[in-house]
Amino acid sequence: MIKKDITTRGDVEKLVNTFYDRIRQNEKIGFYFNETIKDWESHLKKLADFWETQLIGGTSFRGNPKTAHIKVDQKYNQTISTKEFGEWLNIWFMTIDELFSGEIAEKAKTNARRMSTHLFMNMYRQREVNTK
Repeated sequence: MIKKDITTRGDVEKLVNTFYDRIRQNEKIGFYFNETIKDWESHLKKLADFWETQLIGGTSFRGNPKTAHIKVDQKYNQTISTKEFGEWLNIWFMTIDELFSGEIAEKAKTNARRMSTHLFMNMYRQREVNTK
């Protein structure tokens, strides 16, 4: 079966919805999401807006992922580590590889890798600020 690349909003929604279905069921990190996100329908729309903006040029994303992740880290007593981000990335890559193939699919992996590093480092810096 030849897989297509990510080229439409529908493709982004398929990726996001499939990925977060898996995340929500994941024993290692699912609880972070399930205990934090109360309105999954609107959250999935926001995530699709984010990834559409990142991958194919959408303009509807409004949010601050850095602040959101810092709040989640604080909620869990600053226990989120690179292990959790690694689990997230592994599921993201697996989902992309199962559903899509191409330049934009690879961009989705690269952007996620960079974003996870950036978000974790911002959480870590905020921990330092909180201890001073």
